[in-house]
Amino acid sequence: MIKLPLVIGLYLLTATGFGQALPRLLDHNALGWTVYSGDHQVSKRWTIHTEYQLRRVKLLGTQQQHLARLGVGHKLTDRVTVSGGYTYFQTHEYGRYPTVVGKPQPEQRLYQDVTLADEVGRLQLSQRLRLEQRWLGQRAAEGTGNVQDWEYQHRIRYQLAGSFPLQGPTIDDGEWYLNAFDELFISFGRNVGNNVFNQNRISGGLGYQFSSKAKVELNYLNQVTQHAEPDPASGRPVFEINNGFRVNILYDLDFTTREE
Repeated sequence: MIKLPLVIGLYLLTATGFGQALPRLLDHNALGWTVYSGDHQVSKRWTIHTEYQLRRVKLLGTQQQHLARLGVGHKLTDRVTVSGGYTYFQTHEYGRYPTVVGKPQPEQRLYQDVTLADEVGRLQLSQRLRLEQRWLGQRAAEGTGNVQDWEYQHRIRYQLAGSFPLQGPTIDDGEWYLNAFDELFISFGRNVGNNVFNQNRISGGLGYQFSSKAKVELNYLNQVTQHAEPDPASGRPVFEINNGFRVNILYDLDFTTREE
């Protein structure tokens, strides 16, 4: 079942991020994200995770971010999966109040996940708790030259996701389904200060299952992000209010040897 106390507790942490003395500056961006994700079976309980995300603003007109992720997962039980791995992330200059000026900012991460799977009637639910160790590349103030230092931060993420079949009691090959998720990001530790709320994403839309290993989804995406630093000109906190679409391509491979 859903751990409501955990969800409520994480949302209460956002009070620090939203309780600003100065009025906020709002930066609206139109998103166009394309996401590939694959969990490739290498044994009965082990998978290799591959992922790439191309993120753009002005729908598809301007680069926003790139993400590449490689990890490994282990299924402890039918309900519980643990995983971990490495992420490379890159942010470009975008928006009215850009956090990056000049060359893109690189970021390197390690992550650890625990995922719980549940079924409530026809609804398939999953909860994922993720810890991240982040190293953010720091260039000169004008955004030129090589990375001079790496700023270390911690972040915790909680995601609640669900899918619902439209053509029967379960999602089968050649059928449509609904899907949605909400994910909260909380920063903590040194180099974070009082800004604990990092961002929240909510997304939902329509999916089609070609097979149990191949799916495609077209979703609406809403993202609220608080900048780590206030606007240098006014000292006011900056919040991005981003909306757009997200295309998810899910394709899994099976490398296990099947018995004849």
